[in-house]
Amino acid sequence: MSQRTIQPVWVRVTHWINALAVVLMVMSGWQIYDASPLFPAVQFPPAITLGGWLGGALLWHFAVMWLLVANFLVYLGVNIASGRLRRKLLPLTIQSLATDTLAALRGRLTHGDLSRYNAIQKLAYLTVIVDIAVLILSGLAIWKSVQFPLLRTLMGGYDQARVVHFVCMSVLVAFFAVHVVMVALVPRSLLLMIRGR
Repeated sequence: MSQRTIQPVWVRVTHWINALAVVLMVMSGWQIYDASPLFPAVQFPPAITLGGWLGGALLWHFAVMWLLVANFLVYLGVNIASGRLRRKLLPLTIQSLATDTLAALRGRLTHGDLSRYNAIQKLAYLTVIVDIAVLILSGLAIWKSVQFPLLRTLMGGYDQARVVHFVCMSVLVAFFAVHVVMVALVPRSLLLMIRGR
């Protein structure tokens, strides 16, 4: 008897494309940041950046940007159209979040049923979806500041859009790091994202 597919093919494909795109965007973004840092105390070592110089990093960033945006739109669109977003990530209540957070702090949050997300996972995935959307919009406000004055204004101006972009990137990197740690703690979830079941 065959096992039920938990992660459909489109989820797995968009997941891995997103992982690649995020790594390349972050590494090239760090090189771009280093050319004009927002915070002088924060610099990224060349070994973890991509592009070699500002021009090379911009080429990488803009090329991979299209992959990230297209993949994000496909992922979000299919999730909404199929009802998967509602089924998997909603409802999310304060009570369920408090209960699962307390269980996690006590080391009692189980991952026995990988087909269901706990409240912490739901919050993390919803946060990262919103984060990527704001990351894209803030990047657009920086890249095409003159063409999108309303977007630039909504971000608080060009300089503030850079801060928003940096903060959203930091949230995404934090999510990525925690995600990798959780996969190491629950290795079955990696197999699930490769095989679908």
